[in-house]
Parts: sequence; structure tokens; C-alpha cells
Amino acid sequence: MTRSWDWVTGEGLLGLDDPAEWDAAFERGERNLGTAAIGLAFNCLLEDASPRIVRATQLPDTAQRGFAFTAVGTAARLNGALTPELYEVLRAAGPGRRSIAVNAVGDTMTFVPFRDLPPWLKRWKVVSAVLNKLEAWRLRIAYAAEDAWQALRGRRS
Repeated sequence: MTRSWDWVTGEGLLGLDDPAEWDAAFERGERNLGTAAIGLAFNCLLEDASPRIVRATQLPDTAQRGFAFTAVGTAARLNGALTPELYEVLRAAGPGRRSIAVNAVGDTMTFVPFRDLPPWLKRWKVVSAVLNKLEAWRLRIAYAAEDAWQALRGRRS
């Protein structure tokens, strides 16, 4: 059965299951390639989807690049692993909170076993856990101080 994908609106592309069709659309310069990369992550073997997802993370359109990183996170969720090329894409984008890859990094750290993560991502997982704990403590202290201030102001009235 031959399917017709709507590359203009993106409709149906989450069901894309043909890497050759993605390649042809890339060569034609179609829109919505990041969306289609998510479809490949859902419907194809990781080894088949990976090179296309990597290319989608380099697209000039920021929104489509964002969808490509969603495809990376989806691949991590579904496979419990990523290819070395996908790990490199995550590393190049950066794991920080301001990175376009922040959710993909989070999905990878959640769904890929720690022992299978590359060393840089193992370090980031530890660092981010420490940073999250410090932020939680900071907020707890700030809220306690605010509550104490409100209680003190309430007594004076």
C-alpha cells in the first residue's frame, strides 16, 4: 500500500515508516522533516531512523529542529538506547536547561540505563541531580523565610 504523506501540513507524518521516503523528502527540500523524524522514531528500527534524525537536528527551521530532538527523546524512550551518532548530537546541543535538547537529554537519562550512558552523560546526570537538589533546598528555605515573614507581619497588625 502506497501512502501519500502531506509534507505541507505535516498531516500523517507521525505514521511515517519508510526511511527512503524521508530521504526523498529531504532531497526535495520538503517541510516538516522534524515531524516526520518523530514518525521514523515511532515506526522504524533505531538503526534505520538514527541517520535521518541526526540530519533533522541540523535543519534550519528551529521548530523542526525541536521536533527532531523530540524524535531523539522518543527513540530513547522506545528503545532504551541511542546510537553513538544520536549521543553525539545531544552532546553537541548541550544538556543545559537552555538547550534545544533539554527534553531529549532528560528522556535519555530516564529511559536509558545508567550503565549504558556515555561518560559525559553519566557526569551530567550526577551534576543535574545535585543541582536539582540544591534548587529544591533553596526554594524550601525561601518559602520558609517568606512564611516566617508573613507570620511575623501578621502578629504586628
